[in-house]
Amino acid sequence: MKLLRIVVLVVSVAGLSMGCQSLNLRSQSPDENNLADEFETRVETPLIGQYINVKGNTVLLLQGVGLVTGLNNTGGDPPPSAYRTVLRDDMMRRGVKRKHADELLRSRRTALVVVRAYLPPLVRKGDPFDVEVRIPANSKATSLAGGWLMETRLHEHAITPEQRVLKGNQYARAEGSVLVSTASGNEPESAGLLRRGRVLGGAVSLKERDLTLTLRNEFRMRRTSERIANRIGMRFHHYDKYGQPETLATAKTDQLIKLKVHPRYRDNYPRYLDVIRSMALREGDIAERLRMQQLMALLNNSVEAEKAALQLEAIGADAIPFLKRGLQNPSLEVRFHASMALAYLKDPAGVPALIDAARHEPAFRVFAFAGLSALDSAEAILALKELMDEPSAETRYGAFRALSMIDDRDPFIRGEQFDDQFRLHVLDTGGKPMVHLTHRRKPEVVVFGAKQTLKSPILARAGEHLIVQAQPASETVTISRVQIGLESKHEVVSSNLADVIRKIAELGGTYPDVAQFLVQAERQHNLQGTIGIDTLPRAGRMYVRPQADIRLGTRERTRVGHARRTPNLFDSDNEPKKTTRQSGRTILQTAGEREQSDEPSVNSGSKPDEQTGTATAADVRESTSSTKQQAKSTWLPNGRWGRYLPDIF
Repeated sequence: MKLLRIVVLVVSVAGLSMGCQSLNLRSQSPDENNLADEFETRVETPLIGQYINVKGNTVLLLQGVGLVTGLNNTGGDPPPSAYRTVLRDDMMRRGVKRKHADELLRSRRTALVVVRAYLPPLVRKGDPFDVEVRIPANSKATSLAGGWLMETRLHEHAITPEQRVLKGNQYARAEGSVLVSTASGNEPESAGLLRRGRVLGGAVSLKERDLTLTLRNEFRMRRTSERIANRIGMRFHHYDKYGQPETLATAKTDQLIKLKVHPRYRDNYPRYLDVIRSMALREGDIAERLRMQQLMALLNNSVEAEKAALQLEAIGADAIPFLKRGLQNPSLEVRFHASMALAYLKDPAGVPALIDAARHEPAFRVFAFAGLSALDSAEAILALKELMDEPSAETRYGAFRALSMIDDRDPFIRGEQFDDQFRLHVLDTGGKPMVHLTHRRKPEVVVFGAKQTLKSPILARAGEHLIVQAQPASETVTISRVQIGLESKHEVVSSNLADVIRKIAELGGTYPDVAQFLVQAERQHNLQGTIGIDTLPRAGRMYVRPQADIRLGTRERTRVGHARRTPNLFDSDNEPKKTTRQSGRTILQTAGEREQSDEPSVNSGSKPDEQTGTATAADVRESTSSTKQQAKSTWLPNGRWGRYLPDIF
């Protein structure tokens, strides 16, 4: 009997051992029971990122053929081509007779243009975005300066080898004043740049784009799809405008999950995706606690800090105490990653580290601003206002952009809107005077230093019909409007820069007119400070680690983020940039425009990343306000061109 008990005990222990071994050796499977056993027993919890791919996070190229009107005899008759056929057919569908369409195309005041736009991810119906316009290479038109793009339909477009144009779905429509930029006084270069331009925020989306998660084929199963959606829903939840709970992730099929972005990540959706990839699909309380202990240790290693911070952020509020331990680390890299995770968990403890990163390290700057913007706290708002006094143009405008996303009605930054043309922001900041212009997203002029005045003497143009002038030692400026067919008008204002800009707008000046005046004034040394054009922080810069981190065995240099995954708070350009150097300055060339900035890197051992400062692009002009309003009011959806023909001819 005793022998029998011993045998039974041995068999039971052996069976238990085999059962445990099978749990440990069980491969990853989409079956629910296998997933449950595996996730509960493994120390290394599989993350959602191992099971999914993301779709819908890329731009969609749209194209169309349009007509620019209001030109100062710089247009011309386009030669026979597929573009001309498409435009003439579109005009006839809008109610223009064939003979009038041909006459309109031959006019020197019009030009056929190819319109191109990039539909961004997560766009909502009615959201604006930029469009580019270009005169075809064989066209007789020479310049788009002063032009207005008539309403143009934007489709997915393709041109066959036989030069046939194939249209896809219509995603947007575009119209507006054309901003044309020249890089310098070099005539051949300027002539080429005058043949292309940009309409800031000129396109309006007709559709919405959401993100989609797709399960990899080896994990494709309805239960797995629903489990991932439920796991995302447990971590991220939101309420609609009626106060009802809103589902952010919905399993549509055994492979597709529809994903909405949480409002906290609306200006940095790439991080939202990184956090979702870093979430555990299933994990018990004890296993989660043990993993947080492991992640806290990894967080203090500069090489593993980013990955550890994302996984802790994915866990949620329970991870805040572990992230705060990283704030005590002497490494800026560790403190930065811990602070970013805390910011998106709505904890302001990391604000000092984010300020330090934005002020001193260009590689971290763009993400630091995104984190401060998402935090939306009194500490973050005060920090952003302080950063607008910095000498770096990139830091100052980056802080302004971040604060405007938190609250664009804040009295400190709230601007003045001039019709539908542009917005003027006059900031009472310290530091050196500066003016910032935009060639992307939205037309705005930001004046850093409310007491800036123009230096006299001055003689500069603001578009085709406005002249700004002041005599030597004069404290006033005269702005004259001289236009054929209209009575000349002369206005006298103080030499305060903001007052001059306001008066230009009151006399019918547009955003391109103001930009032209400011750049000419800067070139003639009439401004007290410098001009920055789209001086935005960027992702994908190199960070040089200090010697203390290098002695611990880490790499000397590491790239922070990727240029194609810039937080959408600052992602203003979807085209690759080419960098050249001229006279010791960095010139960024994009779509025929040149933008210069002067942002020296203060990171130890690093080379200057950007240079801050004076503008090299903006000799821009636009049509008169009356012509623009005529064009805008006559070519609307289903509108008839016939009413506009007498105004053109």
